[in-house]
Amino acid sequence: MPNNILLTGGKGKTGTLIGELLTQKGFAYQIATRHPVSDNEVTFDWMRPDLADAAFNNVKALYIVAPTNTSDHGTVVLPLLEIALRKGVQRFVLLSASSLEAGAPMMGKIHTWLVANAPEWVVLRPTWFMQNFYEQRHLTSIKAEHTLYSATGDGKVGFIDALDIARAAVSALTSDKVMNRDFILTGPQALSYADVAAALSQALGKKISHTNLTISELSKRLQHNGLDENYAQILAAMDGEIMSGAEDRTTGGVNSLTGVNPGSLEAFIHRELHRWGV
Repeated sequence: MPNNILLTGGKGKTGTLIGELLTQKGFAYQIATRHPVSDNEVTFDWMRPDLADAAFNNVKALYIVAPTNTSDHGTVVLPLLEIALRKGVQRFVLLSASSLEAGAPMMGKIHTWLVANAPEWVVLRPTWFMQNFYEQRHLTSIKAEHTLYSATGDGKVGFIDALDIARAAVSALTSDKVMNRDFILTGPQALSYADVAAALSQALGKKISHTNLTISELSKRLQHNGLDENYAQILAAMDGEIMSGAEDRTTGGVNSLTGVNPGSLEAFIHRELHRWGV
């Protein structure tokens, strides 16, 4: 059972929750960050390979969250994973996406590398996060315009709570089993953005609608919100895949890793009501 765990993205949506769960279970871990401020943080930057040797000292299991400021993960991430391998990291757990298989762009390139090189590996491929609805662009449009924007049409998604992803990641990082496989992680029900808007309307006590855009319109909107053009185009194209039915599914991935079924959207919204000012 690997201990001495290093979390990249350790202050992000899943990383923060993973750290809390590891602490509860008594596992030692460190957070990889550009600006360490505490004893359990180490200096790390995907764009700084010169820092990697020290960051990977005594690390046995690595949680990989690829950088979001570039889509060229093959060029940026893989050289640092080579260093991790040389330094003795045994288990690699990648946060990828349900829409990205091995060989696909972005995290798909990392997935391919893990299959070929890592002694022990798990690729977590969650669908879209429930947390997206209280963060960034969705929160802004819900509060300011009472609407959700997407290019998904009537397509459905098995939206998942990041807490369930974190529970799955902790199992992947600490299990006695060597898995060497990927898991598609979903919530318990496939829902359209209109379904989500209806659930939010009921919980928030005000009408929330879904505004459907073209893929081009969504890409431009994402760029306006600060994403680079290539990354915005990739994300917008993913909405097109949702529209075509690619995410209309649920899986037993969370239960396979944790022994517990994933939580519902309604339970998530009730738990997080304060995020929308309720």
